[in-house]
Amino acid sequence: MAGTHTTDRTANGPSSAQGDAPALRRLYLVRSGFASVWAVLLFLNASDIGPSTAALLVLYPLFDVAAAVVDARSSRATGAAPGLYVNVVLSALAAAGLAVALASGVPAVLRVWGAWAVVAGIVQLVVALRRRRLGGQGAMIASGSLSVVAGTSFVVMASGAGASLSGVAGYALLGGVFFLASALRLGRVAGSP
Repeated sequence: MAGTHTTDRTANGPSSAQGDAPALRRLYLVRSGFASVWAVLLFLNASDIGPSTAALLVLYPLFDVAAAVVDARSSRATGAAPGLYVNVVLSALAAAGLAVALASGVPAVLRVWGAWAVVAGIVQLVVALRRRRLGGQGAMIASGSLSVVAGTSFVVMASGAGASLSGVAGYALLGGVFFLASALRLGRVAGSP
């Protein structure tokens, strides 16, 4: 994407973008672990919207806010910070929307989650494209694209009979796999000469 560039930290040192790879790798590993544990907990509680399910549903976008803030602060060289700050706003709105939707039941939750997944997926795709020189972004590009598709399916699912939160758990689990794949790829990139 135009505007993606790297700058030298020192005359002989790594570029700032490449220097961001270890921090991004650690963040992706944390996000992968969180998404995986969260998905299992939601799946175990997906049959109804009780207090634990409600807490989990609001927690996920709040965690996304925190992760995006950490990411934006440590990755200014990749040009990704503006997209990450957009993600902070979107995820905060999603948390508030989910808190309200919980009172209306699973279909309302799926609509809010689906809308968030679509818009956040587009933002994730743009951020990953801006970071492609950093390496390890193929999985993030795929994840952003699939998020748009999954979000659309959640909105459609909300109108059908038997709407369930188990699909949201699967969505988060797959997201955790994508974060892990990117972290592993970034580890290889950071370790190469």
